[in-house]
Amino acid sequence: TSSQLISVSPSPVPGTHPSADTSLQGKMATKQPPPLMKKHSQTDLVSRLKTRKILGVGGEDDDGEVHRSKISQVLGNEIKFAVREPLGLRVWQFASAVLFSGIAIMALAFPDQLYDAVFDGAQVTSKTPIRLYGGALLSISLIMWNALYTAEKVIIRWTLLTEACYFGVQFLVVTATLAETGLVSLGILLLLASRLLFVAISVYYYYQVGRKPK
Repeated sequence: TSSQLISVSPSPVPGTHPSADTSLQGKMATKQPPPLMKKHSQTDLVSRLKTRKILGVGGEDDDGEVHRSKISQVLGNEIKFAVREPLGLRVWQFASAVLFSGIAIMALAFPDQLYDAVFDGAQVTSKTPIRLYGGALLSISLIMWNALYTAEKVIIRWTLLTEACYFGVQFLVVTATLAETGLVSLGILLLLASRLLFVAISVYYYYQVGRKPK
């Protein structure tokens, strides 16, 4: 009759046993999906190269330095600040420090004798400018002594540039004084010649320290 429910069971696949089909379906239902494989970017060469390219590391910067990490790129390499010492640099630094200290002490303690040695018997009108000059030299000499024990090329170059500027200004000032007074002596000529020599040596070491290592 139409009121009766007709249950139709699925027909088994030909060639298969019903119990085997039921067991296969149970295994498929209980089998878990395989876990997702995590990608290890530390060992993946392509991912590491892409990451370094995004961070901007691994290549040369404007100074020719190759940075291996972003921290090195921001803070800089220690080798970058190390000085490539030319021959005789430390000897010149020591001689400059001794020269500045000696003249400074002489200007502070014996201003008359210092002025007389330079301008050959000219009378000092006031000792205050000479003592102020000695105090300035003493301050510069402290920088010279500290630069003697440092290995950073930036500090050494600035020290050498300070020496070159000082000797250059002193040469111009003494030359202008000679043009005004007309006093020419052996001491003044030796002073001018020594200042030109000191400027040349300071500029030479300034450029030698700033050269990039090959």
